[in-house]
Amino acid sequence: MSESSIIVERHDDVVCLKLNRPEALNALNNQMMGEVKDALEKLDRDDTVKVIVLTGSERAFAAGADIKEIAGKTEQDMQAQDFIEERWESAARCKKPIIAAVAGYALGGGCELAMMCDYIIAADNAKFGQPELSIGVIPGAGGTQRLTRFVGKSKAMDMTLTGRMMDAEEAEKSGLVSRVVSVEKLLEQAISDAKKIAKLSQASVKLAKECVNQAYETTMEEGVRFERREFHALFGTRDQIEGMNAFIEKRAPDFKD
Repeated sequence: MSESSIIVERHDDVVCLKLNRPEALNALNNQMMGEVKDALEKLDRDDTVKVIVLTGSERAFAAGADIKEIAGKTEQDMQAQDFIEERWESAARCKKPIIAAVAGYALGGGCELAMMCDYIIAADNAKFGQPELSIGVIPGAGGTQRLTRFVGKSKAMDMTLTGRMMDAEEAEKSGLVSRVVSVEKLLEQAISDAKKIAKLSQASVKLAKECVNQAYETTMEEGVRFERREFHALFGTRDQIEGMNAFIEKRAPDFKD
């Protein structure tokens, strides 16, 4: 049996999932993405896990799909295997918050995987790119769609057509990442964020995630209507009572989810 290509680390109610193919700059092969899918689905079902951090190494979050593995495939192969949907979309399907902690290269499928997460914290050495046209294909795991929504048409076209990489500073200015920290502080910051989220009412966290994602799927009017419905629903929870009473009483809330 081959060695696992991910490392799972527990930090109380936060789990850090590390991509671990350092010899290949964490190139995303079938084994790794299968293990990521299985791990995320298991963590999503585990009530003791509140938040997930997805990261790689200091050199590379993930340098793209493993081209050696897919170079010989045909159109029929890719369609029959449902190559992207079966494994790669697991991060986008996860109901729990996922923070991508990105250092080094996040290229092609690596950039797409990071964008499937709820937000990205980047190290100051991070580089993002969609260089697929240089090998005769296009981004296939949502790159043309998610990148355009993050950074706008002009930059998305620039990066997709030329293969130009975006550094961490530009990525933050463009809205691709939420903030930039030093490489040394990256994982510490991501886990700190995750623990802060884990202390909140998880019913509120789940609905907040759904509402923000809804903004990409609907019109403003429909999105606001969806948000208001979920806002009203939270007034039927014990956590809403506890949270507001704690605020009035000037104490920390004790959420029970």
